[in-house]
Amino acid sequence: MSDKPYYIHESSYIDDNVEIGEGTKIWHFCHILSASRIGRNCILGQNVSIGPDVSVGSRCKFQNNVSVYKGVTLEDDVFCGPSCVFTNVYNPRAFIERKHEFRPTLVKRGATIGANATIVCGATIGCYAIVAAGAVVKDDVPDYAVVAGVPAHRVGWACKCGTSLEKPGGGPGARQKVSCASCGNEYMVDEMRLMPVKEQ
Repeated sequence: MSDKPYYIHESSYIDDNVEIGEGTKIWHFCHILSASRIGRNCILGQNVSIGPDVSVGSRCKFQNNVSVYKGVTLEDDVFCGPSCVFTNVYNPRAFIERKHEFRPTLVKRGATIGANATIVCGATIGCYAIVAAGAVVKDDVPDYAVVAGVPAHRVGWACKCGTSLEKPGGGPGARQKVSCASCGNEYMVDEMRLMPVKEQ
């Protein structure tokens, strides 16, 4: 019986100088590289690789086969779907060393990244945004936005609970209050951004 406040499967490897929060579970064949930090109550599925020098917030969930490389930061409550991909060099070549050109990527609180999505380095994924399965993100994603496609573009807005919100009416620039049919959260929304009015 382990006396550690977290669980690591015996098939996984944890390098030196790694911080793991209480209640976190690291399952089969994972590798946590040096100087990485993983918060509390995270779940890492099979074959997840984190680091080196990566910061992961609390209550994050990683499905199988996700790799989070140096230069990527995940805030709290981020969901990474199966085999989603992060990069840290924009124009890699096997025969040119470009570690000094790493571009940072930030995934903000509560965001969801779908299965097989690719997040190209240098992008920021906004709070509670949803990246659809298979999307390729090259630019910043606004808070609460739903993006899909190659390259990814906004196709809608999502509530904090993950439910899609109805598109606002009116012409360009019109602002409208929308409510989530699932949880009752309320937002002001226009064509460019969504802002919470009443949110649980």
